[in-house]
Amino acid sequence: MQKDIEKWEQEFSEILDGFLEKVELKPGSLFIVGCSTSEVAGKHIGTAGTVEVAEMLYRQLDKFRERTGAELAFQCCEHLNRAVVISRNAAERRGLEEVSVIPARTAGGAMATYAFGKIDDAVVVESVKADAGIDIGDTLIGMHLKAVAVPVRVGRRAVGHANVVLAKTRPKLIGGPRAVYERTQENLSCT
Repeated sequence: MQKDIEKWEQEFSEILDGFLEKVELKPGSLFIVGCSTSEVAGKHIGTAGTVEVAEMLYRQLDKFRERTGAELAFQCCEHLNRAVVISRNAAERRGLEEVSVIPARTAGGAMATYAFGKIDDAVVVESVKADAGIDIGDTLIGMHLKAVAVPVRVGRRAVGHANVVLAKTRPKLIGGPRAVYERTQENLSCT
């Protein structure tokens, strides 16, 4: 399994690099991670979660966090209603209410459980509205993204055996035919 993990880590690194070639995350932005370590290993979601795969993915995500200044949030599995692991500091700054649960591999998933143990002063909240995210193994992160999610395509679309989907968000476009959506000197002028 070690050779597989090394290969998957390289694949995952390529995916995150590809994302950063297309999207600039601002420091402090929130990046949601949904992950089935079972799917990465070629098993059905929720059946074979592993700490080894979670550790490898977390290592790359932590490098991604250091590179971007984004804050990471990890979606739990459906047994915890897809609640989210996040640092207490990030939760408090966003006005998120902590819930009383500690993720476990069999109720929360291996990735969220691993993240809970690694994040400094981790808490669990019911939901977030993230600026961007990654879905590894079809875990359905959409409920934790801001209202207008935009898919981001990169060269590699899988890590191990798991399908990978990336997304960023943008503000809603409101108005109508007379609305302006881009900032220019001309449309900032009142003349």
